[in-house]
Amino acid sequence: MSGPRHTPFPVDQLLRAVRLEIAAELRSDGDGEKLSLSERRRLGRSAEKYEYLFSCKAWKEAFAGERLLIRLSRSRDAWSSAEVRRMPDGKVKVRTPADLGTGPIQAQVRADETAGWEAVVERLESAGGATGSVNLTSAGWLMGQGRPRTERCATPERFIRGYRERTLNDGQRRAVEQALESELTCVWGPPGTGKTDVVAAIVEGSYRQGLRMLFVAPTKVAVDQALERICDLLSGEERFDRGLVQRAGDIELPSLAARFGEQLDPARIAERLSASLVEEIADVRRRLDAALQDLALHADVAAAEERLADLRTDHDGAGQRIALLQQCIELSQRAIGEIDHEIRSIGLPTGLFAKKKQAKLEQLARMRWQRQQELTAAGNELPLAHAARQQYATELAEAERALSVQRGRLRAIPARGPLQEAADRLRQHLPGLEQKLQKITEVVRANCMVLGTTVAKAVQSRKLLDSIDVVVIDEAGMVNTPSAWCVAGLAGRRLVIAGDFRQLPAVTKASGDRSSSPEDREHARLWMDRDPFTTAGLVDAAGRALRDDPRLVCLDTQYRMRPAICEVVNVVAYPDAPLRTGREDRGRLPSSPLLSGPLILVDTTSRRLPNPTARYGAHTTNAVHEAVIHELIRGLQYDEVLPARKWTDLGAGERPTDRMAVIAPFKAQVKALRDSLAYRFGQDCDGLVDTVHRFQGSQRPLVVIDTVAGSGDKPGYFYEGLGLSSSTCRLLNVALSRAQDHLVVVADTQFLRAKLNPAGEAARMLDHLERHAHRLSVDDLVPFRCAADLAGLPEEELARPAFFPADEVPRAVAWDIARARHSIEIYCAFLDPNPVHKWLRHLAPRVQAGVRVTVHTRDQAEDVRRKALIDELRAAGCQVATRERMHEKVLILDDTVLWHGSLNLLANSGPTDLMMRITDPGSCRRVRHIVERARMERPARPWPQRDSSGPRPDGDGEPRPGEVVGGRLYLDVPFEDKDELKRVARAEGMPASWDGRRKLWHVDADIPRHVVRRWLPPSSP
Repeated sequence: MSGPRHTPFPVDQLLRAVRLEIAAELRSDGDGEKLSLSERRRLGRSAEKYEYLFSCKAWKEAFAGERLLIRLSRSRDAWSSAEVRRMPDGKVKVRTPADLGTGPIQAQVRADETAGWEAVVERLESAGGATGSVNLTSAGWLMGQGRPRTERCATPERFIRGYRERTLNDGQRRAVEQALESELTCVWGPPGTGKTDVVAAIVEGSYRQGLRMLFVAPTKVAVDQALERICDLLSGEERFDRGLVQRAGDIELPSLAARFGEQLDPARIAERLSASLVEEIADVRRRLDAALQDLALHADVAAAEERLADLRTDHDGAGQRIALLQQCIELSQRAIGEIDHEIRSIGLPTGLFAKKKQAKLEQLARMRWQRQQELTAAGNELPLAHAARQQYATELAEAERALSVQRGRLRAIPARGPLQEAADRLRQHLPGLEQKLQKITEVVRANCMVLGTTVAKAVQSRKLLDSIDVVVIDEAGMVNTPSAWCVAGLAGRRLVIAGDFRQLPAVTKASGDRSSSPEDREHARLWMDRDPFTTAGLVDAAGRALRDDPRLVCLDTQYRMRPAICEVVNVVAYPDAPLRTGREDRGRLPSSPLLSGPLILVDTTSRRLPNPTARYGAHTTNAVHEAVIHELIRGLQYDEVLPARKWTDLGAGERPTDRMAVIAPFKAQVKALRDSLAYRFGQDCDGLVDTVHRFQGSQRPLVVIDTVAGSGDKPGYFYEGLGLSSSTCRLLNVALSRAQDHLVVVADTQFLRAKLNPAGEAARMLDHLERHAHRLSVDDLVPFRCAADLAGLPEEELARPAFFPADEVPRAVAWDIARARHSIEIYCAFLDPNPVHKWLRHLAPRVQAGVRVTVHTRDQAEDVRRKALIDELRAAGCQVATRERMHEKVLILDDTVLWHGSLNLLANSGPTDLMMRITDPGSCRRVRHIVERARMERPARPWPQRDSSGPRPDGDGEPRPGEVVGGRLYLDVPFEDKDELKRVARAEGMPASWDGRRKLWHVDADIPRHVVRRWLPPSSP
């Protein structure tokens, strides 16, 4: 009898990490699109799954046939698996093990991203078994186990054509030669060091050594970029057209598809070898799919007919019940009449038979009571029965209409019997054809010596090649630990790891899952997040490379960036191993005063706008930076560095996206820039802006980095890391190193200086830029205007973002209001008499001209004076929308012009700081979205109930809002109202103070209560 199976190290640790990742994924919001469902109706339950029917306004075809997850909208519970099917009438049927309840609550559906992780679990569970597909020796090399042989090939020219004439530096040659002779080679290739050329040369040499290779990378683009270089080297080989190099999975890179798609795609190779057979199989599949669709329609009609029959039965039953109830009422009324007649005929119980009469009367009374109860019950049930029949009639009519449509479609297709027979024949015929094709496929697979695919596909596929001698993992810094271990275990003889552990890490969720325990998060960090260089023991705890380790080859000369750009990259990411520059210090773009050097810093400190720091996510967008980038692009178009909107027929290298990239750390700022640039400059700017992750693997002559920081009360997660292994270092490294000739950084340096850790990588970057970068004044980009300028500006100039000092804002706003043609929306939390009366003189004529004026403010019901102001606004024709909490202070005109900053148009404080005028419908939409989201997500907090009010002596428990303790009146003041509280307190000649221990604001108890009424509980005197 065999004993318990031994699980090799570190399978148990990796399995736990993957399962933690699956749990975190199911708790997360997901990264892709979501499908909104509404008007839920439970249909029933079968096989431990609930069935629901939903309405769906915008079905996404991408979801058809995919593994999906579902959960209730706004729920924070874990997602549940779901089978989702769109019905012919547009409804969506859902089967899920989750109990979603019975009411008409909304739900969301998204793609199930756990399938890939489940494949990793399956691969790990098979490791060590008799049929396991993991070579524990090569997988162990990745974890620092064993002593893999490391040597250098003495005759690389035998395997690489023209090797001695190739322009490879010493580090690149060492990497190639070591990889051709060693069991394990780790190539550390920072940005621009020619890692792709090195990897391609390793693959070329290994092929000529007679070895079969699997090349993997974490993304499709990374796979394709390397494969294109490999194809350049091997396209002259005799077997290249027959599948010498192949690509498993879809080709993402257009240039690779155009140049080598015919030779790389296994299906297209097989198609060339068996065109007629492939055509026959496609025809059979088309006919089978059509038959199955028609059978599904038959099934839908049968189900609809069954439901119609059920509805008719229910409707008839309701009618019979009504008749029965009416008969019961009639009989009860008749019986009661007869009983009453008999009671009257007996009369009073007197005389000789008084006792018998009394007994008879009591019997009749009981009978009458019983009949009366029956009458009452029937009378109560009758209207319900009528309502039920009416409901059934309505549903019956709807079902008949739907069935009529389905029957109309059914008339155009064959009967169910012949269809089923045809589908069965096609099913039986298809495997025979596929077996014939399989033999051709096996021939194509046998021809393959170099197979390129993603890490995920390599893990999920049972058998990519008959045998694999060499595995090359490119961009290994982005590969999670379990996947890297599984892929490394596919190597039979050699393992090559290439990448940079100081660029983007693997995208994982478990280590940051706040719902899991600290122990689980730490386990995920150790067994999920670490890259192959780290797990192999080539990187120490501080993130420094062990450069003397014979397994590691370091590429230290870069050819992408000008020296000044390389220097800032070294300061941030490579202080311990600085890169050398192997290119000339000259830009390739047309000259422009805006690009006066390789490093340019646009400091926006002087134009920082007052921002609603309490708003969630305020730090993820920055309107000032958005305006700076707009004007930078406008200036570069003027200098012909970028093509203007009117230019057409642009050649390769001349499009905006060929010359420039704008990188922002947050998706919200990326979306804002995309929308506003498309509105102002046209679709030629589409694809110009993206996050750091999306620009990994690419480069541009000009890169603009929008730091975004300065708009909220914190810089954000992008800047929170510390150390060479931190996400901050890696993200900044990727962002900075995308630039070839010019790097422009837009930053609020004062804000960053105050918020950043001085020892961090972001602070080092800022120090270097402030010392070495050319300064470009924000005032030279975004105009600083007065109100008198507006009337004389052409429309093109009016469309530019512009700053206005506080004392010029009222006149400029009045000019804009006078030009409004459709709508004016004012967002102002508080109202005061003088400004309301002042601006009504400007607003009233616009209302009379047909302009819709809407004032968004707080609920002023508790303040009699402010409530009267609302009445005045409404009397003048303005619409007033109130809500319990708001802090926005902006103005939107005609859905196009936005005044951004601290406007307070209808309050005494008025504009107190610099304001920005922006012409962009997208910005206006974003403000409305923020307002609506705040309305939904931030309801007013209920005031705590208390037993008494009024002053309390010192030390008698903790004070509550509205109570006076020690001469102090305590208030409940939201963060966004603190400045307003200070202002009104100063107006009364007293300070407002924050009690940090009690987390409450307080003022002198003698302050008039109406001044602070908004921060007192409703029951406060």
